[in-house]
Amino acid sequence: MIAIVDYGVGNLFSLQSSFAAIGAKAVVTGEEKVLAEADRVVLPGVGAFGDAAQKLRATGLDQAVLREAKRGKPLLGICLGMQLLFDRSLEFGSHEGLSLIPGEVRPLSEITPDGLKIPAIGWNALHLTKVSPLFRYVREGDCVYFVHSYYGAKCEPSVIATAEYGAPVTAAVQRDNVMGCQFHPEKSGRVGLNILRAFAEV
Repeated sequence: MIAIVDYGVGNLFSLQSSFAAIGAKAVVTGEEKVLAEADRVVLPGVGAFGDAAQKLRATGLDQAVLREAKRGKPLLGICLGMQLLFDRSLEFGSHEGLSLIPGEVRPLSEITPDGLKIPAIGWNALHLTKVSPLFRYVREGDCVYFVHSYYGAKCEPSVIATAEYGAPVTAAVQRDNVMGCQFHPEKSGRVGLNILRAFAEV
């Protein structure tokens, strides 16, 4: 069973529907007991880092997520959920993350040429930089759907895929059992479903 963490931020039910479409049981929950019983955990997120981090801590679910990750349970952060895995974010100030993956979150505008729209919205091709079980069913150049204004930086050892947006941008990361996608697999059609399928098999 896959537990999708409900802390008041995220695309929860479309994600649950995507898992259902591949025959995987997923529940949306804010209960620590359910997270402990689950085989895998997904940390979604949409919005501003500081607000999301505050909500995660206010619910106590930050400690539950850390506990399950440290037990070796597969954890997947999606979009803002991926960013929360890093040490800190510089979105509207400086905010602490979960420090499950070394790195920080910085404005996308720092590395993109003038003229490119921020936020980056739309489909982009994946460049696979390392072998990962998350991409078992993905091929080089497969396209996925992004919506973001910030990106993972100073995290090169953990980067498993990039996408080009005027410069190489972190698209996915992995450190042992902890994984993250900057894009939305639940909005990425067949490719996204295949990524969720691979996670369900990790």
